Amino acid sequence: MRNSSLFLRSGLTVAAASALPFVVAAGSAAAVSGISVSTTGSTVSVTTSACSNVNGSWGTASLLNSRQANFAQGRQVSLSGTAALQSAAWSGVGPGTYTVIVVCSNGTTAGTQSVIVSGPSPTRTISTTASPSRGVMGGMGGGSKDYGTLTLVGGGALVGAGVLATAWFLRRKSKPYRL
Repeated sequence: MRNSSLFLRSGLTVAAASALPFVVAAGSAAAVSGISVSTTGSTVSVTTSACSNVNGSWGTASLLNSRQANFAQGRQVSLSGTAALQSAAWSGVGPGTYTVIVVCSNGTTAGTQSVIVSGPSPTRTISTTASPSRGVMGGMGGGSKDYGTLTLVGGGALVGAGVLATAWFLRRKSKPYRL
């Protein structure tokens, strides 16, 4: 009876460890932003296809600097466009790091993304990563790079193999006459 409960517990641990990459992959897929932000000189523009027209309005885009905390405090611009693509732009933006938030007219957030404006020169700087809503979460991984599903599955397989090898080794050590 004692051995069966040990194997049950270790089996549950192995199952949880092997499911971890799929949970992480699902979480990173949900973090993908539905907007695209770009800069040209001192002009910042945003495009999205996530909003729908409600009562003649597509929604609103807001440009926040580092001292502004929410959507209402930023420079707001109404989205314009078609059902396939909506856009907004801000001109005369000074150098610095900004956050662009797009809220559709039905109240849903299409996306949030950081952008760096380098100055009035005609250089182009694009930030392709979505900014975390609560800052960089240390220990959660992926704070600086988004790994693909294949990498996560491979890592999960290695972790699962390590757990199985450890369980086999400990079982073998406890009873030397068994394989």
